[in-house]
Amino acid sequence: MTAKRFIQLILIFLPVIAMMPMLLVGKPERELHGDRWGAVWWYGLLVSRMQAAGPTFIKLAQWAATRPDLFSTVLCDKFGELHSRGRPHPLECTIYVLEKVFQRPFDEIFEEFNQVPIGTGAIAQVYKATLRPDVIPPSYLGPKRSPKTVGSLAPVMLDQPLPSVPSAAVAVKVLHPKVAKLIARDLSIMSFFAHIVTLFPGVRWISLPEEVSVFGDMMRQQLYLRHEAENLITFEQNFAVRSLPVTFPRPLREFSTSELLVEEYERALPLELFLKHGAGPFDKQMATIGLDAFLNMLLLDNFVHADLHPGNIMVKFTRSLTSYDLLCSLFNNLFFNKGDETASTLHHQSESDRIVSRLQEFRGKPVEWQKELQRVCDDGYIPELVLIDAGLVTTLNAENRRNFLDLFRAVAEFDGYRTGQLMVQRCRTPHLVVDAETFALKMQHIVLGVKRKTFSLGQIRISDILTEVLKAVRQHHVKMEGDFINTVISILLLEGIGRQLDPTLDLFKSALPILRQLGRQMTVEESIAHLPSDNLGAFLKVWVWLEARQLASAAFVDVDDMVKYGWLTPSV
Repeated sequence: MTAKRFIQLILIFLPVIAMMPMLLVGKPERELHGDRWGAVWWYGLLVSRMQAAGPTFIKLAQWAATRPDLFSTVLCDKFGELHSRGRPHPLECTIYVLEKVFQRPFDEIFEEFNQVPIGTGAIAQVYKATLRPDVIPPSYLGPKRSPKTVGSLAPVMLDQPLPSVPSAAVAVKVLHPKVAKLIARDLSIMSFFAHIVTLFPGVRWISLPEEVSVFGDMMRQQLYLRHEAENLITFEQNFAVRSLPVTFPRPLREFSTSELLVEEYERALPLELFLKHGAGPFDKQMATIGLDAFLNMLLLDNFVHADLHPGNIMVKFTRSLTSYDLLCSLFNNLFFNKGDETASTLHHQSESDRIVSRLQEFRGKPVEWQKELQRVCDDGYIPELVLIDAGLVTTLNAENRRNFLDLFRAVAEFDGYRTGQLMVQRCRTPHLVVDAETFALKMQHIVLGVKRKTFSLGQIRISDILTEVLKAVRQHHVKMEGDFINTVISILLLEGIGRQLDPTLDLFKSALPILRQLGRQMTVEESIAHLPSDNLGAFLKVWVWLEARQLASAAFVDVDDMVKYGWLTPSV
């Protein structure tokens, strides 16, 4: 079967191989980021053939789109346009998997089951369904966010969102039949060719066999749906005690296996609609919430959603906590049971569902869309982000985290030359770096450009800086760790989304309160005496630099900013 698949792939990619001379046609053009027009045409042919080759190559293209440190900017953009459109498998295959996992007939599992998939990807397809009450475990129906009530020791913030409770509506994600075997064959073929291509000196620095191994690990994570369920549980636990209006679909762990994932169905709108039609009065809120959520994952949790594109970010609406809610909570605690709180929460969730339904009617009607958003804002609702498709996460190990802190320390000292040296010394293949001295000087030039605007960083696009860094990394063959690059790409993507909603979005300003919280964690959870001095120094320098910059630039502020960023009650 592997030999048969090999022949099939040869026939699919034969036109790509035959047309490789097109890579040399034309002159390098600035509009094409240094590529030739012939190369751009060839990129389009490559992408179309990868689409035809099936799920493994579609995912390979999507992964390659996140590696501008290895591939040209235009090629990454072409890869990024490739979507995971798969052919739906028969309903019988889905029923077979469901009955095997639930250990009961299909008709006894669901009250309703939409037989038409709501989404079909390269690896799996998703259905919407409603579980029977006797199937739902009691633990599944608890609140996903820990509410701060009157009488608790924690401070009560009036702008914190109400806790949400899952309903019986679920999304059922089922792997395509035999997709795991197909991907395993494709990976073995890729590995074979990667070892052959590595024999050519010009591509040795990319270390293709290692990259195929990394890509294979990523594919295996996505093929094991139980892994995604565990990630969702971890994200929910991390955000349960935070007042951020961010939520994740709750999985039913009991019924999630390697080939099936059953999770809460979120009635929400894709962020792409808000980027297209505008978010009206919620522009700044959405941008700030998304960036704060990412910084919490990166700086506090070291557990980052690695696929945060607009298609995986959904928006629904929730009520912020009011004085009336606090009084009702106190009254219920004194005279009634807590079930009344759950009923109130479910009422607000049904209101959110109605808001989402009304907004869906105004797709393609920007004027009516904006009027409805203003009406929702006037009614006291705030946006709540729902992050889905959490099969891929990034976690920095001890060595990578040390490198990350050392790099931040060099940047905090505005020592771009040292930054470049560290990147070369700690890359995978330092002996294959081309002209390390020039690379270090380029890093110095980039960092000095930042230093000139130290106290007006809100005017700097972090994405522009990181893009220049990745361009230099690619030109000088500085092979960085995949986890580090994933983190950089996430910053690029999140800042790009945030700036579309709020052009004044400031990454460093948003990071400041989270750095303070990280400092408290480091002090409380670990003894400062036992912390490595280099890591502590790196952290403190970044922290002090941001505090000084914020103090110098804060000429006019409003009360909300003073509360959020801790200027009324400094916690340094």
